Amino acid sequence: MNTSPSTSLRKVHFIGVCGTAMGSLAAGLSERGVTVTGSDENVYPPMSTFLQDKGIAITAGFKAANLPDDADFVVIGNAMKRGNPEVEAVLNRKLLYYSLPEALKIFFLRGRHNLVVTGTHGKTTTTSLLTWIFESAGLAPSWLIGGIPSNLGQGCRLGDSQHFILEGDEYDTAFFDKRSKFVHYLPELLIVNNVEFDHADIFRDLEDVMTSFRRLLQIVPSEGLVLLNADDPNCRALAETCAAPVLEVGFSENAGQRIHEVHLGRDGSAFTIFGEKFEIPMIGEFNVRNAAMAISAAHFYNVPAEAIRQALKTFTGIRRRQEVRGVENGVTVVDDFGHHPTAITQTLEGLRVKYPDAKLWAIFEPRSNTTRRAVFQDVLPQAFAEANGVMLAKVARIEQLPENERLNPEKVAEDLRQAGKEARYEPEVAAIVERTVKLASSGDVIVVFSNGGFDNIHTKLLDALRTRA
Repeated sequence: MNTSPSTSLRKVHFIGVCGTAMGSLAAGLSERGVTVTGSDENVYPPMSTFLQDKGIAITAGFKAANLPDDADFVVIGNAMKRGNPEVEAVLNRKLLYYSLPEALKIFFLRGRHNLVVTGTHGKTTTTSLLTWIFESAGLAPSWLIGGIPSNLGQGCRLGDSQHFILEGDEYDTAFFDKRSKFVHYLPELLIVNNVEFDHADIFRDLEDVMTSFRRLLQIVPSEGLVLLNADDPNCRALAETCAAPVLEVGFSENAGQRIHEVHLGRDGSAFTIFGEKFEIPMIGEFNVRNAAMAISAAHFYNVPAEAIRQALKTFTGIRRRQEVRGVENGVTVVDDFGHHPTAITQTLEGLRVKYPDAKLWAIFEPRSNTTRRAVFQDVLPQAFAEANGVMLAKVARIEQLPENERLNPEKVAEDLRQAGKEARYEPEVAAIVERTVKLASSGDVIVVFSNGGFDNIHTKLLDALRTRA
């Protein structure tokens, strides 16, 4: 195993350190004794507080003076562009720089058994479940996850284990490398949960997304394994050109490894796979599939079924994935990272099972590079089918988009009203909080969908609920 380059590192600087994967790697390097510095313009919890707790100094804003003269190299986040003062200084001073995936590949992934979890949805949950299984079984894996699992306490650990478990993102690597991040991760075992159109800022259409996944499957070795969603036609299409062994996992009778005897409860789910019954303290069919993929991967590496079973029972979730932020005056406030129509649909369906008698109030911030656009204009209203009412916030960074490409949240609200739902477009957070708190009654659930800080709306909702007459 050749991971020796990482042992000689002394100082690394991160441009865009508060990205989930960037911050996780920064923390992992810090734990190995590397001096880490970083800068970002969007500094908000939980990543900002997580990094501060790790003793990593974060500079708000980008400027050339932030770059240490003695850094071994600089990691440039994939959201950074030409014109960024630190990026320009790196190029002008001819400093050594890498993208995040490049740094991982060069310093940590070579020579290891890399387990890479991909797909449009469920990556973070599946990666977290798989990592917790390995950790509970005493295998002490390294990991990189685009979120913070409660069991693990952080999104990255850089140890000396043979196993490295990674969340593999199809988004592009950096402004200087337009390939998907996951092609750098040297997968031995690859999970593809599902494939849908997303990231409209970098992919032209679904076929463009499929091309990127096909390239990934081409680098899985013949002694490795690809786990595909048997119920997703796009995943099944990927199998047609895959040179590595493939196992299709799903609910279909034609699945190579079938999930069956499924029970979906209010506080958890149960199912059978590989002839073994498993339980998870998670709701929704989509989480059963996530768990089944993690089990299948662990099975490939000969983790005993009983060790898998015990790990799943003790899994405590991930921040910002159906995370209950608090209950005030009988109203529950839930935080969810969902920003794609399918993810929103699945989360609301799961919450409907958990809270069958509650009114569900959904608040949505169109913030991702896809949902800011009109790509899902007609699909978004359908995603809120299980919600009793919906509040839509203003489109983030709307000025960056041509008018004909922008999502129209007012039309989404109107379409929802036409479907008989309470729905409103409120551009400002203060107005959203005021109106939602007036509508919600004891026993109701408010779920906030955003992949950003959303002006700390969760705390503002709880404060307003606590003090309302």
